[in-house]
Amino acid sequence: MTKDWLKSQVNLGNLIFVFALTQFVWLVWYFYTGLGGPQELVARVMSIALILQVLFMYRDNYFYKWLPPAANHAIIAVYIAICLYAFYHFHYEFERIAIYSQGSYSTQDYIVGLLVFLLVMELTRMAHPILFWVNVIMVVYTLWGFLSPLDFFWHPGETFYRVVTSSTVEFSTGIYGSYGQLALTLIAAFLLLAAAARGFGAQSAMINVMRRLAGRSRQMVPQTAVLGSLSVGMISGSGSANAVVVGSITIPLMKRYGVPAPFAAAVETAASMGGLIMPPLMGVGAFLMSEFLGVPYWDVVLRGFALGFVYYVSLALAVYLLCVRLLPSDTVTAPKVPLYEQIKTAIFFLAVLYLIYLMGWVGMGELRAALFTAMFMLALLLIAFLFFKYVLKDSLVANESLFKNFRLTVETHADMTSYLTLLLATLGIMIGLFTITGFINRMGAMLLDLGAWNIMAMIFMAYIFGWLVGAGLPPTATYIIGAVVIVGPLRELGVNPWVAHFFVFLLSVWGELSPPTSLTAAISARIAEASFMRTMWVALKICIPITLMTFAVFVRSDMVVNPGWPQIIDTLLVTISTCGITFAMFGRYIKHPAADIALRSALALIAVVTMFHPNQRASIAIGVVVLASVAVGIWRHRLIAQPEPGSEPEPSHEAAPTCDLAALAAEARREV
Repeated sequence: MTKDWLKSQVNLGNLIFVFALTQFVWLVWYFYTGLGGPQELVARVMSIALILQVLFMYRDNYFYKWLPPAANHAIIAVYIAICLYAFYHFHYEFERIAIYSQGSYSTQDYIVGLLVFLLVMELTRMAHPILFWVNVIMVVYTLWGFLSPLDFFWHPGETFYRVVTSSTVEFSTGIYGSYGQLALTLIAAFLLLAAAARGFGAQSAMINVMRRLAGRSRQMVPQTAVLGSLSVGMISGSGSANAVVVGSITIPLMKRYGVPAPFAAAVETAASMGGLIMPPLMGVGAFLMSEFLGVPYWDVVLRGFALGFVYYVSLALAVYLLCVRLLPSDTVTAPKVPLYEQIKTAIFFLAVLYLIYLMGWVGMGELRAALFTAMFMLALLLIAFLFFKYVLKDSLVANESLFKNFRLTVETHADMTSYLTLLLATLGIMIGLFTITGFINRMGAMLLDLGAWNIMAMIFMAYIFGWLVGAGLPPTATYIIGAVVIVGPLRELGVNPWVAHFFVFLLSVWGELSPPTSLTAAISARIAEASFMRTMWVALKICIPITLMTFAVFVRSDMVVNPGWPQIIDTLLVTISTCGITFAMFGRYIKHPAADIALRSALALIAVVTMFHPNQRASIAIGVVVLASVAVGIWRHRLIAQPEPGSEPEPSHEAAPTCDLAALAAEARREV
């Protein structure tokens, strides 16, 4: 009987849990002690992360469908063996490789590096095909750059040996470089919060609470998406993950109350994008920014609150104005939220406040602050679970078990961490090849030449470059490339480093909103069963006023440079300006079309002046006029923009699709 039980436990799911638990314990111990430093940690734990990524990808589907199952099993075993070999080698040879063998690596070092390099490239081919082909092109360019007919791209060329060593055993760049170290240290520590929230169902509970807070008016139903995405965005750091978690609930809800499918998908897309901006767990770019600037992550968070405030206030106004035009103002029944879900929501927000307290008030380091907050959240969720299950015997937790919730927490953390580790290791290869070929220096020199002629031309050119990169690459890749190419020339021309980095950071966020590669829009459109391009177009229109914030940081620089009252003043000015432009686009003053367009055009003009006028006193004076005009406009809009009786869209009772969404959702859940 014991032998049969043991055989039944030997399966892929349990193997994943064993490696996930190993990584979880190892990382938690490192977050608390910091022993060995990040480079030694990554040299050893990177192999575990790659094994987990292999197993998670294999759990979803066979790697090579054209091969029989036995061949797939054998290949997976080979991949795991490579990781274990690398783990063994770097565990025993780390000190020699990191200190004594710089530039003179042994044959075994090269073989291990080559195997890991090829494995990461193959996993990238399946998980991030665009990044894979970019890296292939970069390898070819690194080897044969001397064949380029253009002087701008010419370089003397490097050997394949140099390609492999710079990407692996040199440790300073490539797979084991600073990006991989960041994934397994600072980012992994903050992902503990998202893992704990998902393991005990705090995210879905929070969305239900937000639905009740949105109000009883039909026109306020879409605000559930805004509030839910804002809340989940605090610990997701991802637009696509927000779209899966929040959109699967809010999009069917909006359709049920008569919101057209493309608009419902666009609202969720725009709201979910805020997950890349909303502190305290902003997108990966924010962690990278703290690394680039050499500052504590809390310094980035302080400035991120300003961006998040501008984003969600302007978005909420845009959604409200459009909903007044689309939906009647009749009353709908607000859902009842069980006490257990209210408690979990309260625990979630209490944990966020506790994290802010530890980092901002106590001054605790980021790793320990994230660890203590995650343990704090986990302990409270555990107490609530035990109380409602065994004391109150609540039916909501009757089918849950403590072990399953803890296992889901550990595996969620392993899934997200391994996915991001692979992504950042891939980007480490790319940036390493950019560096050894001198491409970054040539791009920087070109931008400096343009800036010497006109700094506005340089900013515009940098924006176009970032937009083109963002149209094909994920936000993290866009930020890294922008940070190494754009920030340097901007700083050379006297732009404050915070301004330069936040300009690139916002560029990377808007890149996720740009067709044709927006995973967030693709997921929202699929859930709503709406056209992807229609969803993209409506979402872009909703976010146009907020897009101006990318350029506002150059003029209203206190918003990202000087936390405190200067930051608050500039943040309010930018918020008033974006709200004014939002009303000019979507609001109505009077019914007469020509006069209404003239009034809204005037409002848009003075709102732009509020945002970009260099004199702060003049901007404040004009901002008061804009704020009053928006307040009057909202009152007028409610009176004259209601839909005509009988013209309201019919409600939809269709459920969210489940067939084609699985692949996108699997990727989005990890892209945090």
